[in-house]
Amino acid sequence: MSFYSRFLGLFVLCAALTGCAQIQLGSHFAKKMSGEQSKGAYKVGSPYKVNGVWYRPVVDYGYDETGIASWYGPGFHGKKTANGETFDENELTAAHKTLPLPTLVRVTNLDNGRSLVVRVNDRGPYAKSRIIDLSKRSAELLGFKGRGTAKVRVQVMEKESRIIADAARRGEDTRGAEVPLNDKRYAATNSPYTPRPGVQQASYSQGPGAQPVPIVNQESLPPADVSGHVRNGAFYPDPVVQQLPVHPTRIYVQAGSFSVQENALKFADKLKAVSSDAGVYPAMVDNTMYYRVRIPAQDVAQADSLLAEVLRSGDENAIIVVDEIPRP
Repeated sequence: MSFYSRFLGLFVLCAALTGCAQIQLGSHFAKKMSGEQSKGAYKVGSPYKVNGVWYRPVVDYGYDETGIASWYGPGFHGKKTANGETFDENELTAAHKTLPLPTLVRVTNLDNGRSLVVRVNDRGPYAKSRIIDLSKRSAELLGFKGRGTAKVRVQVMEKESRIIADAARRGEDTRGAEVPLNDKRYAATNSPYTPRPGVQQASYSQGPGAQPVPIVNQESLPPADVSGHVRNGAFYPDPVVQQLPVHPTRIYVQAGSFSVQENALKFADKLKAVSSDAGVYPAMVDNTMYYRVRIPAQDVAQADSLLAEVLRSGDENAIIVVDEIPRP
């Protein structure tokens, strides 16, 4: 049973008497159906070890990282996720090694500017060079399914993530909370997640000054100007990918970071056996100067190859990083 058979995204028009032509984005309602798949649970988890590497889950609402995304789907479709849900490759979900489950994150493709909100409900990816594993549908919408990987920025949505975390702790079903956040009209005024059925006040508005409208939980007809589809008599809006401005980026294999420049220079010289392009890149972090030993790469494929060589040379701490090119 897919996400669309469990959640109803309701869009309603403002009352004609108000003269408002804007569309209000209503709450998502969990449909209590016999035989429905597991709704999952809130989970942070204890430190765990995979392929000899320890991972330590942590609540981090300030998480904001750039790196490489991959995607997964066919081999995992229908299997259990780490928080107990049933994985559906067509939902807007993701796997992360340490973030709480569930967490809402915005993922932006740094090559094309496409941006999407997904809900983290699984653990992974465990390839050393990847920071997030997206569902097949998410990769399609972000435009990198064919290539397999993309340079991305991953940002936790703090307010929304706290809300669905609290809901999950209460045993409520948070599946589908990511869908309304992907509508371009979204502006949270109360909560992105309202699980109670019945007559409700809209949790979303058009922005400053807009008033919530009463919404009746019913098998609604599709609004005239919202794209989507009807399934089992209910209308489901299609997610809308945002187009955000992005700046050029560079990709590197980072083999080490030192507080003493001489140590960094010695390590870079040693690393030239792997690549003559190995060099030292100074960076100020929290008022402390660090000297990062890096090898630049042209693309993800080359970075993967270089990383494998560095790891074989004995540097187990090497990673792939993505940095924005400094403006002139």
